[in-house]
Amino acid sequence: MNTPSTIHELLRAGGDDSIAISGIDRPSLSYGELRDLELRTIETLNGLGIGRNDRVAIVLPNGPEMATAFVTVASCATTAPLNPAYTLEEYDFYLSDLNARALLVKKGSESPAVEAAKARNIQVLELDSQADQPAGSFTIFADDNVPAERSSKTGVAQAGDIALVLHTSGTTSRPKIVPLSHKNVCASAGNIQNTLTLERDDVCLNIMPLFHIHGLMAAILATLGKGASVCCSPGFDALRFYSWLDQAKPTWYTAVPTMHQAILTRAARNRDIVSGARLRFIRSSSSALPPQVLQELEQTFDVPVVEAYAMTEASHQMTCNQLPPGVRKPGTVGCAAGPEVAIMSESDADLMPRGKTGEVVIRGANVTSGYENNPTANAECFVDGWFRTGDQGVMDEDGYLTITGRLKEIINRGGEKISPREVDDVLMDHAAVQQVVTFAMPHKSLGEEVAAAVVLKEGETADEADIRAFAAKRLAAFKVPRKVLILDEIPKGATGKLQRIGLAKKLGLA
Repeated sequence: MNTPSTIHELLRAGGDDSIAISGIDRPSLSYGELRDLELRTIETLNGLGIGRNDRVAIVLPNGPEMATAFVTVASCATTAPLNPAYTLEEYDFYLSDLNARALLVKKGSESPAVEAAKARNIQVLELDSQADQPAGSFTIFADDNVPAERSSKTGVAQAGDIALVLHTSGTTSRPKIVPLSHKNVCASAGNIQNTLTLERDDVCLNIMPLFHIHGLMAAILATLGKGASVCCSPGFDALRFYSWLDQAKPTWYTAVPTMHQAILTRAARNRDIVSGARLRFIRSSSSALPPQVLQELEQTFDVPVVEAYAMTEASHQMTCNQLPPGVRKPGTVGCAAGPEVAIMSESDADLMPRGKTGEVVIRGANVTSGYENNPTANAECFVDGWFRTGDQGVMDEDGYLTITGRLKEIINRGGEKISPREVDDVLMDHAAVQQVVTFAMPHKSLGEEVAAAVVLKEGETADEADIRAFAAKRLAAFKVPRKVLILDEIPKGATGKLQRIGLAKKLGLA
């Protein structure tokens, strides 16, 4: 089969009777049924005047219907998944910024997104699904607010059409719109399939939110593009994870480090399920996986753990450690896994030799062609055909990349540059530490000082002095956190990622 360049082509991979989508305690949806659903969705949307490159914002809970809505709507229009937890003000901003043509919500939804859409005269579409029907099956109904204008671009989307638009996190500035074409996302799905050696008999358990690039690409699109099966959970829940593991019998799952850590805290109570699991590997992405957590995961589940380096602008995956018999180097994010990856000087556009630290840059078929309506950001980020990631890193002689920090997160203590990830890795070795985030806090004379937020392991005790003394034995004096906050929980972003930027303010240190 030729490499697909559209999601419509990608959905041809599975046999008619093979399981495409399953849910928790739901009948499964076959590939034949998924393709029928796709054709009905295209016909429905076209009939409502919605066509190629028209933007459909999607606000649905995690689960099979969110997965199938994404792939079927993208087959004829542009999807814009939004976080169901947003406020009215946030929905108003995103729907306006996206220039959304329609909003797709669950039937009877009371989401403030509906109010925001109606206030802007945006068509509201309702998705109706029944629990006794195959997981992911649905029917779309329109409200009476049908716009007079109709798209002339009907039918199946083409390779150059935009399949997906997502906003960057916007932690330090206004969120930027990242448009990803069918060619981009299909290239990314293929890269992930190759890296993970996916086969038709693989089953992925998705616990990632499906308004984020990680779950959409790695769990959903890469799986469906191989003709394999994905079990769509209603969203991450550490208390229910092991029952899902037992029921779905997945061969792999992908998650962010905080999820892996939460899963590990309950492993001892679920030994029978762990021993009976049919996992062949575990994947981690979206933020740095502490080597200590990787080791504990491998010891607990007795399978290899691979860490990938990814971002929205690359349609997710850029590098990844290799599954056996390939080489895995804990502490690195592996070697190039799809696009070209290099290190560029932070001060100019010169590429750096291996072993030198600089800014990570990428180029390839999975990389966005540019931010929307943002020439300033494009001029800054795209240089000589390379995309500047904003991450600082170093590549070893084997081409394995170590991320030393987000350039904006590097702590500048009176001119001394400190990688917060280096401090994280040291503090994670403390016997009582379960989780840690090192970050910059303001300082009157130095500009910035080192601080750390710490969560202790259940039943363990330690105080600020203990942790600072431990760090002082392993780090230069200027890298030792001057402030250590011991918390029950560290604030996280919408996708479960720990965020350094803005943490000082959230914790009352700024």
